[in-house]
Amino acid sequence: MEAYSIDGVSSQSESKFYDDDGHVKRTGNVWTTSSHIITAVVGSGVLSLAWAMAQMGWVAGPVVMIFFSAVTLYTTSLLADCYRCGDPVTGKRNYTFMDAVQSILGGYYDTFCGVVQYSNLYGTAVGYTIAASISMMAIKRSNCFHSSGVKNPCHVSSNPYMIGFGIIQILFSQIPDFHKTWWLSIVAAIMSFAYSTIGLALGIAKVAETGTFKGSLTGVRIGTVTEATKVWGVFQGLGDIAFAYSYSQILIEIQDTIKSPPSEAKTMKKSAKISIGVTTTFYMLCGFMGYAAFGDSAPGNLLTGFGFFNPYWLIDIANAAIVIHLVGAYQVYAQPLFAFVEKWASKRWPEVDTEYKVPIPGFSPYNLSPFRLVWRTVFVIITTIVAMLIPFFNDVLGLLGALGFWPLSVFLPVQMSIKQKRTPRWSSRWIGMQILSVVCLIVSVAAAVGSVASIVLDLQKYKPFHVDY
Repeated sequence: MEAYSIDGVSSQSESKFYDDDGHVKRTGNVWTTSSHIITAVVGSGVLSLAWAMAQMGWVAGPVVMIFFSAVTLYTTSLLADCYRCGDPVTGKRNYTFMDAVQSILGGYYDTFCGVVQYSNLYGTAVGYTIAASISMMAIKRSNCFHSSGVKNPCHVSSNPYMIGFGIIQILFSQIPDFHKTWWLSIVAAIMSFAYSTIGLALGIAKVAETGTFKGSLTGVRIGTVTEATKVWGVFQGLGDIAFAYSYSQILIEIQDTIKSPPSEAKTMKKSAKISIGVTTTFYMLCGFMGYAAFGDSAPGNLLTGFGFFNPYWLIDIANAAIVIHLVGAYQVYAQPLFAFVEKWASKRWPEVDTEYKVPIPGFSPYNLSPFRLVWRTVFVIITTIVAMLIPFFNDVLGLLGALGFWPLSVFLPVQMSIKQKRTPRWSSRWIGMQILSVVCLIVSVAAAVGSVASIVLDLQKYKPFHVDY
């Protein structure tokens, strides 16, 4: 038996296995970083973009997508410079988003960041559990339709699929830390491109079949829906697109996997340009072609809304790719939360650091931490139960985007950049950054209101733990 520290610190700081600060040596590069970002960004949110386009139409929809991609790229650049305090190459490292906020802003900002960041990470895990179960149910229902000749309504309960996804996550949650999830991120990133490409191809095929581009300049028309429903739909669409670009809450944690030199900020900015450029292209293609194919009746989840029934086997492949991707994406978002709790527990009860070497034939011994095993298992179980209670995919998606977008993606990066670079108050740069922050706050509030209104409507017609698809 040999004990190690959960946060990776070791007395062997001079070893080739450790960095100069005593933490495990980082090995990340542009491509592993890009994989982490793509896994975090190109999630199930891409499937709701056609629906979001339908709420806003051909004019506002593309503008909103470009706006959020530009804002994300800009604030990513600001946040990347906050990884080190002082010198960008040799300054003190901030290992987490919360560390950066504490070092640069301090005070109540630290607590505010922790509550918002970790609540958002937990909420994302809930959202991904819901999304994975919907895709698994879609596979089951698609095959049922095919075998019954569309005569059977093929109702499927979500509970067994959420439980199954939870069991898978209990296993993958035993991956010790973020650094060791690089291979899972690469697999997940490949899967995200696979299902996005299938959705795009089916959209193109649908447009080619009908010979028309559907949709309108302003989206769903008032009259088809009430004015209030139109407003709530636009607000919720904003939240869906915001969530589709959101990954700032784990940016610093991703950056902490990057080896140096060159500076981590330089590598992160290069990776962000590649990743956001690629994802924006995919988002526009999938969102535009989905809207062009279905117009104002675009489903909330492109593949599982059964807008495409045939070829059913291709839809099954896409939904299987979504499930595999979400297995990895869940870990990308959960690992920073795991690390936070385990670091806090280690300081309070040092004995929880104890690990036991478990021999695995043909592989290196696995370091089993009893505390990690128990706490992460409990985390996954609670997350799964919460997901079974609120299975409203689109509404949960919009609410998560709204709650996390402004504080984590805009407000805190802007405030840290202003303080770190000593930007003069009332200078043109300061005014511009504050205007950006206020505009994004308004967008976030509007999106949150829209999503909450939709969730309230959904709550009126559902029973806990009883959801059929």
